[in-house]
Amino acid sequence: MPPNPLEGQTPDPREVAQLQDARRHVLERIADACARVGRDPASVSLVAVSKTVPASTLRAAVEAGLTTFGENRVQEAEAKIGEVEGATWHLVGPLQSNKARRALLAFETIETVDSVELAQRLDRLAAEVRPVERLPVLIQVNVDGDPAKAGFEPADLAPAAASIAMLERLDVRGLMTVGRLVAQPEDARPTFVALRGLSERLRGPASIGPELSMGMSDDFEVAIEEGATTVRIGRALFGHRH
Repeated sequence: MPPNPLEGQTPDPREVAQLQDARRHVLERIADACARVGRDPASVSLVAVSKTVPASTLRAAVEAGLTTFGENRVQEAEAKIGEVEGATWHLVGPLQSNKARRALLAFETIETVDSVELAQRLDRLAAEVRPVERLPVLIQVNVDGDPAKAGFEPADLAPAAASIAMLERLDVRGLMTVGRLVAQPEDARPTFVALRGLSERLRGPASIGPELSMGMSDDFEVAIEEGATTVRIGRALFGHRH
């Protein structure tokens, strides 16, 4: 019987306790934001953004109840996945088409489909790599037209979403955006309002799902007030990283 590579790698109880406290605090903030707008906190999923966080900390995070991680890079995720049991993984960073096959093997969900060509490539590869189930994806939208960010321009979204929704192997669950860096969380609200509006207009003709992945550590409460179904939280859980 081959040795278990995780044997003897029990998480530090103090680290587990710290992460439990951080998770509890974030969940309380999610619940408070939901209460302000009459939403059920269970309607909001928490993705713990784990880029640059070592596998040892992620094992502690699983013990603390954090089981969905978001990674920005395929290669970094691949190095961790085999060392962290009991977790699922989302790609929340840009995906180069030449890494699409590897992404299909590593991630349960790809939140950053930012071109029809990438969607078509994922669709073709999914038939080989994941023939049993459709691949959950979100379409990334560059709501604010920021040249430093990926995603569809809002004006181009409707025809692109219609094309992507027709692909047989993709389960297009909704939209995702990366908000602006703002001084005050309230300043991010227009971005979230705009994404929700795009989602509502697309829902019928494009047959995409209602999920909205938006909001991070600085602004997730505002995002929830505007309809976020997934928030991507890193710093509020894991602290500052370099």
